[in-house]
Parts: sequence; C-alpha cells; structure tokens
Amino acid sequence: MNVKTALGAAIIGLFCGTSIATVAGAAANPSVGQSKKVPAVEFGKTLPPVGYVKFCAENPDECLPKGGRVFRLAMSTERWKLVHQVNAYVNGKIAPVSDQDLYGEPEHWAYPTDAGDCEDYLLLKKRLLETLHFAPETLLITVVLDEKGEGHAVLTVATDDGDFVLDNRRNEVLQWSDTNYKFLKRQSHADPRQWVALVKQAVSTSGSVSTGKAN
Repeated sequence: MNVKTALGAAIIGLFCGTSIATVAGAAANPSVGQSKKVPAVEFGKTLPPVGYVKFCAENPDECLPKGGRVFRLAMSTERWKLVHQVNAYVNGKIAPVSDQDLYGEPEHWAYPTDAGDCEDYLLLKKRLLETLHFAPETLLITVVLDEKGEGHAVLTVATDDGDFVLDNRRNEVLQWSDTNYKFLKRQSHADPRQWVALVKQAVSTSGSVSTGKAN
C-alpha cells in the first residue's frame, strides 16, 4: 500500500471508527483539572538531526513552510479526540523496527506503511493531523533523551494549554513536562527547516536520533 492509499484508509478509519484502538478518555481535554503549564523554553537556533536533513533532501516539499502563523493551537473537544485517535491509530498500525533492520542503515526517516522507528511514527502522525486541518506550524518534530539517556523522537503539539507529546511508546497524550524525557531540540514554529535548542547547553548534532534499535 502506498502512502496516499494508507493515508486515505487512515482518514476513513478516523471518521468511521474502524481500525482504531479505543482510547479511554479520548474525548476529554487532557489538561482539564490542571493549571496551564509553561511551554518548553527555546534557547536559540541549533542544527537539525542528520536524518531530517536527508529526509528533506529527498522530500523537499515536505519541509517547506506552509505560511501559517498559528503557533499555539486553540483546542476543542473534537480536536483532542482527533489527537488521541491519530496517536493510537499510528501506534497500533506501525510495527517497531529499527532503521538498520528495515533499510540497512542507522538513520533513515520515511513515511511508514507497516513498520518503522520513532521518526517514522511521528512523520505519519504529523501528516495525518495536517490532513485533518491542524496548523502545520503547531506540529513540531522534537528530539529528546529518554529515561535511559538514549535518543528518541516525538511529535509535539503546541496548544493554548501547553505543549503535548505524541509518542510511539504510549497511547496517552502527555504534557511535555510529564514525560520524564530531557527535551533537546525541535523544529521552529516559523520554519520547519530551522531547529531550536530546548537546553541552554548546545547539544550534539553530529549523530543520529536512533540508538540502533526500534525506538
């Protein structure tokens, strides 16, 4: 199945309720009962991951600014439903496989059809949410260190209630500060080709996000 066919099936599934994992409380705003939390702080420009640079070279149209200026998305109950559904749908559809096993190279970003690693999951989630009319500049590819200090990538949704994380490791959508990850860098709101640091100390940009295993 090619990417367009897969996307069409996914969108149909999202609205018809087929092939989607049921997420408890998906209709609810996850920030209900919580005070608004401070978004992740940006500390200036940094370099993008090597895999992203290669992805943009092969898919230049996917990395162009879309011209929007909505840097914080106003969320409704329906939008929260879609965020939960897209996260759970992609997590259930894509099998975790490392780039080395799938492509024979340590770092390769691509839209997945049935298998991929963390970057592939988030690329598909980002595309599906854009198809569902989420402003592209609020959907930010983000690089973190996990609890073991290993590289990982997630999709940040920048909302008026804070920054929320779509992660291939869980169906729950969490505030960025509730993930136990160290946030290193992410795309700029204004231009997806530009990246900003989320830590004061400059982070290494010479290596890959992946750790050689499906993450």
